[in-house]
Amino acid sequence: MTETHHRQSFAHARVKTLLAVMFCYLFYYTGRQNFGFAIPGISEEFGLSKAQLGWCSTALLWAYAIGQAINGQLADRFGGRKLMTLGGLLSFVMNWITSFAGGLAGVLVPWAGNGFVQSMGWAPGSRILSNWWDRIHRGRVYGWYVFAAGMSSVVTFGLAAIAVDHGWRWIFRGPVFLMLLGSLVFWLVVRERPSHSGFPDLPEEPESAREKLHPERHLTWWERYKCGFACTPFLFGCAAIGFQNLARYGLLVWVPVHFLGDDWKNSPQKWISIALPIGMALGAVSAGWISDRIFAGKRALPVIIFLSIAAFCASGMAFLDRTSLLAIPLLFLTGFFVYGPQSAFWALCPDLLGKRLAGTGTGMMNFFAYLFAGLGEPLIGYLIETNDSTHMVFPVVAASCALGAILMSFIRKSA
Repeated sequence: MTETHHRQSFAHARVKTLLAVMFCYLFYYTGRQNFGFAIPGISEEFGLSKAQLGWCSTALLWAYAIGQAINGQLADRFGGRKLMTLGGLLSFVMNWITSFAGGLAGVLVPWAGNGFVQSMGWAPGSRILSNWWDRIHRGRVYGWYVFAAGMSSVVTFGLAAIAVDHGWRWIFRGPVFLMLLGSLVFWLVVRERPSHSGFPDLPEEPESAREKLHPERHLTWWERYKCGFACTPFLFGCAAIGFQNLARYGLLVWVPVHFLGDDWKNSPQKWISIALPIGMALGAVSAGWISDRIFAGKRALPVIIFLSIAAFCASGMAFLDRTSLLAIPLLFLTGFFVYGPQSAFWALCPDLLGKRLAGTGTGMMNFFAYLFAGLGEPLIGYLIETNDSTHMVFPVVAASCALGAILMSFIRKSA
């Protein structure tokens, strides 16, 4: 095989890997971000308050956070292919169990279990991508990965808006068949690293000093986490993504509730909510490209810019009636700038901790992201109940984005 042919074959193989990981994650959210559309129906059938259902969402997010802290380092030790496939299969099962709920416990317990198995997706997938793509391409590659996640929200919102006409239980039953398909295709196509497909693995990156001091075969579980806790810029990034994700899930869970209104089965405004994940998907791929091409791999500044604009847009949404013509473009822009920084955040993990700790770093960062997001759900539910207005989601989102931007300013020089 000539050198040119070898390079072309490797380029084809890693693009195929990226597309397969994206295809799998394109349907992952059908098993997690469907809950907002089910809230009005569950509340009506069981007489549950918005705050109680907010705690159900928190149960998923916190179980997801714990799972991220565990499954990230498991991906570093054992590889991401098995974990990501298993997570999709188990999430399919947990969604169906949730659909047979008969009360609060019947929703909360399996939904928490679903959060844990859903955590087998993101960090293991990130680990696979870091094995196939080097730092110079990482922002764009993570941008496409996050774009797939954003489009997964679009698919989920669209299918849930259709399924809600048949009752809230079918929101947990029908769309998740696509997640099952995506997981099976992923298993058949993806290989863990280039050497598993007959290509040399990528060389070590010279700036990954922690990797050279601590070869992977010598690292214990705690030593992997210790590397992350010893990196101050990384910890600022963890706190910043916490507020960013609080804003993101505040929108994903409560915007459908806002636009469904009281007549949740026949609301014409429910389709307006799809502007949110469309904006998120396009924002994700844009920010990844911007961090690589315009800011030369610097991740912090585009995050600060995006979150600052997101705070402004969310503040505007707080003053709009849900039937306003301005709601669609402003909701699109809010989603664009809230979710856009995600690709830059994930690229920070291998950038700051090194490729060998990409799974651990992603898991740690996602732990903080979902810890904070879980804190926001019952708070938003409580504010909606006490103020009798679903508009209350938007001030919380605006404040969270502003705090995330402030925290990222502390790591601007190093990232």
